[in-house]
Amino acid sequence: MENFIELLKKRRSCRRFTGEPVSQESVANIMRAALMSPSGHRINPWEFILVEDREVLRALSVSKAAGAQLIEGAAMAVVVVADTTKTDVWIEDCSIATILMQLAAEEEGLGSCWVQIRLRKDAEGNSADGNVKSLLALPEHYAVLSIVAIGHKERESRPFDEEKMQWEKIHIGTYGGE
Repeated sequence: MENFIELLKKRRSCRRFTGEPVSQESVANIMRAALMSPSGHRINPWEFILVEDREVLRALSVSKAAGAQLIEGAAMAVVVVADTTKTDVWIEDCSIATILMQLAAEEEGLGSCWVQIRLRKDAEGNSADGNVKSLLALPEHYAVLSIVAIGHKERESRPFDEEKMQWEKIHIGTYGGE
């Protein structure tokens, strides 16, 4: 990537993948970004479960009622979990790690999509978090924030259109300030 703004413009959620495996070098770079992500007081409550097994990917794809089906077609998924006993800002810490993984995936030329798990339900009304915890044998005091589906893009998306930037959402000094 030429620069950070170009990387941000190019990163778009990818929901269709080719099925080609992700290289171990790319996986290492993505996980390096996750492990370098900041966290409050450097407590690092996050942990990451890498999944490449097709059956487990399929099971994760139905862990919530809608929006997770794309996981089945990904080459891999990273389940972002946290030890909730370590800090009350685990959601924020895991969110930062999740987006950094997505940016690293884009820099590797890969597509990714954030699949929200926290506070979601499956088709029967069961907790998506509970479904994933059961599937992956997570301890009770752990929580699942998200799953990042990663793979080679089936097609490139248009970059973010800077003409659609909402500059009116920037306030100077006070809300509504010029």
